[in-house]
Amino acid sequence: MNVFMFYVFSGIILVCSLLTITTRRILRAAVYLLCVLLSTAGLYFMLKYQFMAAVQLTLYAGGIVVLIIFSILLTHHITHRFAHPNFVKLLMGVGTALVGAGMVIATLLSNPFQAGTAPELPVDMTVIGTQLLSTEKNGYVLPFELISILLLASMIAAIVIAKKEKNKNSEI
Repeated sequence: MNVFMFYVFSGIILVCSLLTITTRRILRAAVYLLCVLLSTAGLYFMLKYQFMAAVQLTLYAGGIVVLIIFSILLTHHITHRFAHPNFVKLLMGVGTALVGAGMVIATLLSNPFQAGTAPELPVDMTVIGTQLLSTEKNGYVLPFELISILLLASMIAAIVIAKKEKNKNSEI
């Protein structure tokens, strides 16, 4: 059953990833991205990484995608359709994807992966919580705060730019 679920989640990730980058409707792209992030959380649950799965669900699927969808709805670009890319851009994108896939496959084939023999470390939620809230070495508070400020600034800038373009078009 685990192998079957792995293939189901992997298939959802592959199909929705392709749909995310190939759809011309922006809201559909955000929904496909949500499917990718939820399936990734499913893979984390299968690997018994409940903490990473919870972070994936709350931070990415619950936070980032909701912000993206909220921004789309707030700026009234819900019906926006992207133009078809010209042939040169399409060729460059396919070339980049093939080079990237070749590098990943070459790396996977050149490394012998073996099962680890290290004993499993106990999960101590107190240590994880302390490290997440720490500002000391290996602490995560400062990076989380900086990223949140960066995301807030980029969202405000995107909304201001979108509203400015709308106001320019309405005056004409």
